[in-house]
Amino acid sequence: MLPALTEIASGLLFPEGPIWLPDGSLIIVELAAGTVSRITLDGKKHVIATPGGSPNGAAMGPDGLLYVCNSGGFSWERRDGLLWPGPQPKDYSGGRIERINIETGKVEVLYNACGAYPLKGPNDIVFDAHGGFYFTDHGKRRERDLDCGALYYARADGSLIRELVFPMTTANGVGLSPDGKTVYVAETDTGRLWGFDIVMPGVIDRPAPLGGHLLEGPPGYTCFDSMAVEANGNVCVAALIQGGITVFAPDGRFVESVPMPDPLCTNICFGGTDLKTAYITLSGSGRLVSMPWPRPGHPLKH
Repeated sequence: MLPALTEIASGLLFPEGPIWLPDGSLIIVELAAGTVSRITLDGKKHVIATPGGSPNGAAMGPDGLLYVCNSGGFSWERRDGLLWPGPQPKDYSGGRIERINIETGKVEVLYNACGAYPLKGPNDIVFDAHGGFYFTDHGKRRERDLDCGALYYARADGSLIRELVFPMTTANGVGLSPDGKTVYVAETDTGRLWGFDIVMPGVIDRPAPLGGHLLEGPPGYTCFDSMAVEANGNVCVAALIQGGITVFAPDGRFVESVPMPDPLCTNICFGGTDLKTAYITLSGSGRLVSMPWPRPGHPLKH
């Protein structure tokens, strides 16, 4: 049974990366439009910046600026009324981490490589309590080949970027446990959720083979996208194909799946004064919706 949803905005071009702001508005990205926008309380969209490519995961930094994972673009097609991302486009502009002033719309490229290796398709981002951030690189898919993905750590001042896990299979959503001791990474194509123990900021424990703890998934075929974490430590992952939000307990147990009316349910964030409202992007149908959530979300660091 589908939950009762409130539609906040529609007609969006593959929305993702929702961020709830204290004034009740939300920041979203539109991958297929190459834009970052604010959705106000009346449901109106106001474009903040147009970085191009395909801005994806986003997070507010300690300096009040917006940090965005830009995957450089997709090809797009409509199937059965839904918008679907496809392979790397001919006008692919390269993967990068961008820093955006939400008041002026100024866009800066903070990182586009880690050492000798260019970023291919940065996807999702989360800040820790120390002013640094973890982010995933999903890689890009072309007609006959696919990049390996990775997990990185970087500083907001541009002074450090470090590869933590490579290779991963289509690394997508990333989140932190409330105590800051675990970083979670969702893989899209495998439908797996990994937890990595944090030794110190930007350093994880890497026992063989991959170095992470595999969390138990739901039955049936699904793909994972982005995530948010509840105050109790539950991890809420947007599930593609199945179309919904899959909830995991901190010990890795599968808790529940909350169905959504779109197979391309891509992201969730928590808002409201009690953080018990879930804001969810239904990207295929171009909608931002909300629903009451039974448990409060964990507040983000910035």
